[in-house]
Amino acid sequence: MSNTTPADPVGAPVATPLRRPSSDGAAKGAAKRAKRMKSLRGGALNAVALVLAVFFVFPVYWMLSTSLKPASEVLTETPTLLFTPTFEHYGTATGVDMFWTYVRNSLTVTIGAVLLALVVALAAGFAIVRMRFRGRKGLLLAVMMAQLAPWEVMVIVMYLIARDARMLNSIGFLTVIYFVMVLPFTIWTLRGFIAAVPRELEEAAMIDGCNRAQSFFRVVFPLLAPGLMSTSLFGFITAWNEFAMVLVLNKDSEAYTLPLWLTRFQSAFGNDWGATMAASSLFAVPVLLLFLVLQRRAVGGLTSGAVKG
Repeated sequence: MSNTTPADPVGAPVATPLRRPSSDGAAKGAAKRAKRMKSLRGGALNAVALVLAVFFVFPVYWMLSTSLKPASEVLTETPTLLFTPTFEHYGTATGVDMFWTYVRNSLTVTIGAVLLALVVALAAGFAIVRMRFRGRKGLLLAVMMAQLAPWEVMVIVMYLIARDARMLNSIGFLTVIYFVMVLPFTIWTLRGFIAAVPRELEEAAMIDGCNRAQSFFRVVFPLLAPGLMSTSLFGFITAWNEFAMVLVLNKDSEAYTLPLWLTRFQSAFGNDWGATMAASSLFAVPVLLLFLVLQRRAVGGLTSGAVKG
């Protein structure tokens, strides 16, 4: 019996074997779907970010626009978006008696408190990180508790101390209080930056002939620039905006700071909102300028110094 297969009739169609779907096509489809989902997630995140940006920026826009509106358009029932800007409210704000005295007092107490805090925090942070002594953990706990405590509860105590020491209406005493307020955060943050500097760098400097102080200032101190910038910015904002202490301790107008200047536009006949918004805009300018100057180093400092150590 022959095992040969008879030939197909002439003209008969030849059956084509079935082909399985290509794995490359399935992979491409999955990649497209993943890309589409990534785009949707990115769009959703961008939309949320836009909403949050508008939410936080709108009060600033309203403050600036109100400070530039004519007095007749500040308290209208229907807000106006298009108006002829005027600087009359800024003239009213800066025309208050002893305005430049308030500016000088604010700069004095703020800069003085920040510089004192940096000096003390550098020494304290270095001792906590590089030295081992009894009570080290207790000191860290005390620093953290002092940072968490609300300083408003200490207003009465500070007033009694200032009264008994005859330091009411004193810019120097106010500077010391602000220094104590910003010191815990400064110590905690700089401690993280000092811990991030390898100990071997100091040891190498001491092998080359430097003592401990020289190795710190020549090797460690230059590497702490981001930490110094970020803590300075935070301390400046804290001292610059502080209101309760100066309100209670300094009753003499010559010892006022700019936060109290913002209350000078209230009277029995109502609030001068145009001047108040102009004063608020001017009050925010120094912090904004300082942030723009320190922006690059300060942002990196806040994100790294808070997690190291």
